[in-house]
Amino acid sequence: MSSHFTVVYDACVLYPAPLRDLLMHLALSDLYRARWSDMIHDEWTRNVLASRPDLNAEQLNRTRQLMNSNVRDCLVNGFEYLIPSITLPDADDRHVLAAAIHSGASLIVTFNLKDFPAEALKPYNLAAQHPDDFIVDLLDLHPAGVLEAVAGHRRSLKKPPKTADEYLDTLLAQGLTQSVAVMRQWTLAI
Repeated sequence: MSSHFTVVYDACVLYPAPLRDLLMHLALSDLYRARWSDMIHDEWTRNVLASRPDLNAEQLNRTRQLMNSNVRDCLVNGFEYLIPSITLPDADDRHVLAAAIHSGASLIVTFNLKDFPAEALKPYNLAAQHPDDFIVDLLDLHPAGVLEAVAGHRRSLKKPPKTADEYLDTLLAQGLTQSVAVMRQWTLAI
């Protein structure tokens, strides 16, 4: 299944590894088209390196390359000309909206909803959505596809492997309270 529904991931949802990995597995499901830019990559990797001295740029560049090579048509280019014309509460977020506009996205998946107010996005037919709401909506629209991606993500965890309950607790720690509540109904499928 392939969808034309396009979302742009903000850097803040790519920063925590468990959420980033889940979003990558969901992107590979073809339930929607996931997009990001090199500027978004630069932002999340810079922040991870600042807070995680045990990681290095080479490790994160490998993650970045894997993301770009595995998610079809994910990288948005050529949007930079839009940045100066965009007004947002935080000017540093304009590149995210510019990438979303340029890629024809309908949604920006972000924790920072206040930085993407509805009135600023409406002229571009865009909305911002918390990752928990995004995943709950996906579960409502495509439960089998989402659960398959979630199960694949859990199975990919080897160091250490996680039971379904441990995995869901990890997602809960990422702020996915509604999503986890729905997924707990299908623990055997995960």
